Amino acid sequence: MKIVLAPDSFKESMTASEAVAAMTAGVAAVLPEAEVIGVPMADGGEGTVDAVVDALHGERVQVPVSDALGRTVIARFGYVPLRQLAVIEMAAAAGLELIAPEERNILSASTFGVGQLIRAALDRGAEDFLIGLGGSATNDGGTGMLTALGAAFLDADGKPLSPGGADLERLDRIDMSGLDRRLRDTRIRVASDVTAPLLGPSGATAVFGPQKGAGPDDVVRLEAGLSRLAAVASATLGGTQPQRPGAGAAGGVGFALVEFLSAISRSGVEEVAETVGLERALRGADWVFTGEGSVDAQTVMGKTPFGVAQAAVRAGARVVIFAGRVAPDAAVLLDHGVERLVAITAEGTPIERALREGPQSLTHATVEVCRSL
Repeated sequence: MKIVLAPDSFKESMTASEAVAAMTAGVAAVLPEAEVIGVPMADGGEGTVDAVVDALHGERVQVPVSDALGRTVIARFGYVPLRQLAVIEMAAAAGLELIAPEERNILSASTFGVGQLIRAALDRGAEDFLIGLGGSATNDGGTGMLTALGAAFLDADGKPLSPGGADLERLDRIDMSGLDRRLRDTRIRVASDVTAPLLGPSGATAVFGPQKGAGPDDVVRLEAGLSRLAAVASATLGGTQPQRPGAGAAGGVGFALVEFLSAISRSGVEEVAETVGLERALRGADWVFTGEGSVDAQTVMGKTPFGVAQAAVRAGARVVIFAGRVAPDAAVLLDHGVERLVAITAEGTPIERALREGPQSLTHATVEVCRSL
C-alpha cells in the first residue's frame, strides 16, 4: 500500500512538515509495511516558504527590509540553491499582521519591502521565483515593490510620488529604465487564491480595502489611484489587463507582477504542487492524506486540501482530509472525490488545548483511519 501525506500547516498548531511527521507516526503504528511519502504543502499563503524549503531541502534566508509603514523588520525567504529558486511570501515584508490595528494606514502603506526581498534573492543568485500573495497591508498596486527594484513613478513635475496608494492619483509617468536588469533573466510565478480584478466593485480596493482599515473616503481615493495606475501603465507598456482575475491580489501586487515583470499567475496550490513535485509523488498511490486547521465549504475555492484532493483523484487515489475543525458545510468536499472528513479534535475542546495537542491529535486520528482501511 502506498500512502502520500500532503497536508498544509495547521495554523498556530503545527507546520506542514510537522503535520507530515505526525501522520507518518500514525501510519507506522498500524501499517508499518506501507510505502509512505511525505509532501508538505501550502497554497501560496502563510507556510509556503516552509513547505517548499522542507520539501526541496532548501534554506531560509533572513534580511532586513521595510514593512508596509517603512519601519525596518527582519523578513525571510526560502532559497533552493540547486534550482536557483527563491520562495517569497509577500506578507513577510508587507503583511497586515506586522502592524498593530491602531497603527494601520492603508493610504501610505507600501510594498517597498517586497521589492527588497526580491532584490535580496537576486543577490543570492535566484533565477526562478515563486511569490505567494496574501495577508497584505497594502493597496499601492505593487508600485512600492517596483520602486525598490528600480522603477520610478513620477508626477507631472517629474518628482517621485510618495509611498502608498493615495498619491497614485497624481501619477503622470512611469520610468522603467532603472529596473534591475537581472529581472530579464528570471522566471516569476505568482501563487494566490485571490481572483479579484484590480478595479471595480469586486476589485482590490472595494473588497479588501475595508479589511485593511480603509474607510469609505479612503476606498474612493484608493480606487481612483489604482485606476490612474492602470491607465498610465497601459500607455507605458502598450496595454494591460487590470480586469484579469487575480490582478487585485495583495492590493494590486498581482497586477504589477504580471504586467511589469511578466509573471505567470496560477492557483497557489497548483504552483506549490508543481514546485514540490506532488504529481510525481502521487503516481501509484492508494491513499492520500491531506488537511489543515479548518475545513468548510470555502475550502473548494482553492485551499490546499481541495487542490491536493483534485490531484489525487486524477491519479486514481482515495482521499482523506484531516482538520482541527470540520464545519458541517464541509460535506460539499465529499462531492469532489474526498472519501472522508476527519476532525482530529473533539468538539468542545478549549482552543488553547487543541492547538497545543495538535500533533498528538493528528497522529491519533491517523491511527484510527489506518485501522479502518
